[in-house]
Amino acid sequence: MDIKSIGNEFKSFILKGNVVDLAVGVIIGAAFGKIVEAFTKGVVTPLLNQIGGNPDISLKLWVFDLGLIINNTLQFLITAAVIFFFVIKPMNILKDLTTKKVEEKKAAEPPPVPDDVKLLMEIRDLLKAGASLPPKAP
Repeated sequence: MDIKSIGNEFKSFILKGNVVDLAVGVIIGAAFGKIVEAFTKGVVTPLLNQIGGNPDISLKLWVFDLGLIINNTLQFLITAAVIFFFVIKPMNILKDLTTKKVEEKKAAEPPPVPDDVKLLMEIRDLLKAGASLPPKAP
């Protein structure tokens, strides 16, 4: 194995669109996660505290802290609900609006006629005009 060929292979791997997209997605996801966490801690958690008291559950069973699992599960569900209702739903609505506009534009123009259909239409027109097909060679 040549060092140069390994270097070129590594370069092509790094510059693939999927790797770069994934790296950007992870970085943006981490930054966006901080926004969602701040919204959850700053808005949702105080609201839940006003309604139901302290959200921390302490449930120790022997040496295991089951309350920690329940707390983290509830925190995950709250975070997922915030992301779904404040990010995913609005983005889906915007996406639906833009795709409707694109579909309306596509519906306005007729689809192109395929080549095989054009050929059949020409043959039909020739037969209507009285043209005969050349005889088959034996």
